[in-house]
Amino acid sequence: MRRNHQLLLQLKCLRFGNGSFSTTVKRTPAVSMATLNYSSQPEASPTEFARANKELRKLRPCMDLISHLRSKQKEICSLRSLISESSDDKEMLTVANDELNQALEEEKTLHNLLLKLLLPKDDADERDCILEVRAGTGGDEASLFAMDIFKMYERFSQKKGWKFEVVDVTESDLKGYKEASAAISGADVYGKLKFESGIHRVQRVPVTEKSGRVHTSAVSVAILPQADEVDVQLKNEDLKIDTYRSGGAGGQHANTTNSAVRITHIPSGLTVNIQDERSQHMNKAKALKVLCAKLYEIERSRVHSNRSKLRSEQIGTGDRSERIRTYNFPQGRVTDHRVSITCHAIDDVMQGDDLDIFIDALLLQQEMDAIAHFSSSQ
Repeated sequence: MRRNHQLLLQLKCLRFGNGSFSTTVKRTPAVSMATLNYSSQPEASPTEFARANKELRKLRPCMDLISHLRSKQKEICSLRSLISESSDDKEMLTVANDELNQALEEEKTLHNLLLKLLLPKDDADERDCILEVRAGTGGDEASLFAMDIFKMYERFSQKKGWKFEVVDVTESDLKGYKEASAAISGADVYGKLKFESGIHRVQRVPVTEKSGRVHTSAVSVAILPQADEVDVQLKNEDLKIDTYRSGGAGGQHANTTNSAVRITHIPSGLTVNIQDERSQHMNKAKALKVLCAKLYEIERSRVHSNRSKLRSEQIGTGDRSERIRTYNFPQGRVTDHRVSITCHAIDDVMQGDDLDIFIDALLLQQEMDAIAHFSSSQ
């Protein structure tokens, strides 16, 4: 991130005519070559080699863009020289001016693309994530909507080509979800879904409502980045693992063996319960994955307290007043209150088709805020 910030400073000088692009061009290849040389050292450990290669992959798009921009600026210099030498040739002058204007527009586009690439990014954006949905205010109706929201993200993941693996589900008496969690894997999953954390409010007539009155309920959503083994190191002495017989509403998932697993992380007090699978081994693996994600998010929050929030702060108390998005079924609309965008196709949103409308708007707002913050800090 520090390296990106330095490049941004140089780019800003270039954009406003206070510096030379050659500085940016010269320093960036130096960084890339240093990474390349480091990754090819025979004494580098596998972990160091993987980290260097990952850094190199991140730099390559910037390098390609800078190379393209450098070529475009050479073209602009040549066109300006041609114009100065062709003052008597009106036809040549017209053609050269047209090409110069087009080249200047292309240069501006490249500047903007480069600025976007060099904005500070959250390293966790490239990671897979853990989705947690919990019924809040609203009783049985909240649990039914929690199921709808959970399945909305499942459909959205399928349309994106992501892997959606159910980790655990606790059903209500009406077959809704009191709590549900899933592991979502794919390209930049956390970066896409991270702004889905918060309170999702629903306004509709519940299936149990005979008078047709609209009720308001709330569901909590938390998106946690999955942790790698190098991020969280669990010690056996820090874990308390209990097994018990799984069960569910109406006897579903009832088991005569102790397949359900409860893992308590003693230092933090975090507890994870998983009973979705019939295999104790698989339930334990899922529980450890969720536990690692929660511990990793806590550490991220401690280090980046100005940019991140703890899970408990993300999802709040589950009260309907702490909303980020409202799903109004009688009016057929979904409104995101952070970016003030309303979609009047609620069925398409719930099917995972139009969820990108909100996700893209939130990511654009994040990008604009980052540019504004960078500009104001100089």
